[in-house]
Amino acid sequence: MHQIIQIFKKEFKDYFVSPIAYIVISVFLLVTGWFFFTTFFIYNQAGLRNFFSLLPMMFSFVIPAVTMRLFSEEMKLGSYEILMTMPVTFRDIILGKFLAGVVFVAAMLLPTLAYPICIAFMGPLDWGPVFGGYIGAVLLGGAFCGIGLFASSLTRNQIVAFIIGMVICFGLTLIDKMMFFFPQSLLSVIGYLGANFHFQNIAKGIIDSRDVLYFLSVIFISLYATHLAMQEKI
Repeated sequence: MHQIIQIFKKEFKDYFVSPIAYIVISVFLLVTGWFFFTTFFIYNQAGLRNFFSLLPMMFSFVIPAVTMRLFSEEMKLGSYEILMTMPVTFRDIILGKFLAGVVFVAAMLLPTLAYPICIAFMGPLDWGPVFGGYIGAVLLGGAFCGIGLFASSLTRNQIVAFIIGMVICFGLTLIDKMMFFFPQSLLSVIGYLGANFHFQNIAKGIIDSRDVLYFLSVIFISLYATHLAMQEKI
């Protein structure tokens, strides 16, 4: 556990050494804030439904940008070989980097708490869907961080890692909107694979174990695939 925490601290600190973290956070807050408040005043409803409906699409772009350097940069610079000479395991490295990505996503969401606070002053706000939405956002962010970490483990090129991660995340986000491409017999299975479907369920304030299990399964499969990919590179 000590090694995981040390790797987490290093990776989390590295985010704020480069300007990428500040650019990503600024773009995320500007885009989500603009879309949210423009639609909020049009519909005149005290709620965060529009914000949470936009979040999976934003995460599909933002999180691969956050995670693309986690393994790609180290493999390109050769620092990964140095890291492997230290008393750490693959599990320590992967979990430390994954936790750094998840905490960064949580830090990115933190300023958006100003949205429900502002709305609460304007009208009665149902806090149940708000809490559910933020729990779902962290779970969704964790799932996409796992996918981004896996994409980063496949290549030394950060841009390629970003594209791979973005394609997978967008695919999971949009798959439930492309049901007409699939035969009737597969619709229930395809629908279950959609990340947006499970996220929107939690964002309604209903914490269903099936939705939580979906995100935990995506995280586990992604991290296990990352472990296998990195073992192949030894």
